[in-house]
Amino acid sequence: MRRREFIAGLGSTAAWPLAARAQQPAMPVIGYLDGLSLVETAPLVAAFRQGLAEAGYVEGRNVVIEFRWAEGHFDRLPALAADLVRRRVAVIHTRGAAYSALAVKGATTTIPIVFSTASDPVKLGLVASLNRPGGNITGATSSGHELSAKRLDVLHQLVPKAVIIGALTNPANASDEIDAKELDVAANALGLKLLVVNASSTGDIDKAFATFAEQRADALFVLSDSAIGNRAYDQIMALAARYGLPAVYPGTGSVRSGGLISYSARRNDVDRLAGVYTGRILKGEKPADLPVTQPTRFELAINLKTAKALGLTVPPTLLAIADEVIE
Repeated sequence: MRRREFIAGLGSTAAWPLAARAQQPAMPVIGYLDGLSLVETAPLVAAFRQGLAEAGYVEGRNVVIEFRWAEGHFDRLPALAADLVRRRVAVIHTRGAAYSALAVKGATTTIPIVFSTASDPVKLGLVASLNRPGGNITGATSSGHELSAKRLDVLHQLVPKAVIIGALTNPANASDEIDAKELDVAANALGLKLLVVNASSTGDIDKAFATFAEQRADALFVLSDSAIGNRAYDQIMALAARYGLPAVYPGTGSVRSGGLISYSARRNDVDRLAGVYTGRILKGEKPADLPVTQPTRFELAINLKTAKALGLTVPPTLLAIADEVIE
């Protein structure tokens, strides 16, 4: 073989792997929509990635994730959802309050959608039923009347003399009205009176606590997605301390930051399960065939320092079943 032919052969051989790679199908793209920010939800993003990995997908290796963050500006969600639809992603994951899932549901009836939320997906109209979602949407939820009832029950055990229970609701959040109704049923079952006050801004939260004081509320129930989301929790905790209101929160993070008590599904589990479902859909399963899944593990957290500041003695029965006690 002449030298020129040999070199030409080397060139064509070296080029072959590049051409082969160029012909390989592109990695599937997942759209990820959240009303908050990465800073606020980083552990939940990690849980979603864990679920994806359990289903056989690792970001950057065999799947791409396109993130869209509303940064607390929920009015931006419809435009962000439409952007992901235009991107023609393979599946869209929505996380958090009802806003995100409703925005994506309104943007597409064909792209599969997987939600992770604390809201009731049936009452919100996201799915036909938990067992048979129907359509192009399914996911994971920690919602349920039993959870509201249990959360109220642990607050009642901690503050047995409480009669009037204040609750903050955000009128802009479709799930808050539903959750408040479920909470009212739980309150009636315990012989308690529920005092619901709307709050859709930080200023409204200040006014709400003034109303709780005027109406002599004995304790406070903080809804999962109430009062403009996670960013309001610090303000709520500060006001609860100022007004001397014992409060139950929807997650352990608030208790670690100074809140009194919480009872909740392990939030990371909800997002992990959503990641598993997203992976299963990428493999060809249909959302309509995947029942809405719910976590089976729950946790009780108590902050003894906050209890002492409020003049409360935590019953031994609660301490015995607490998963986390902060001293």
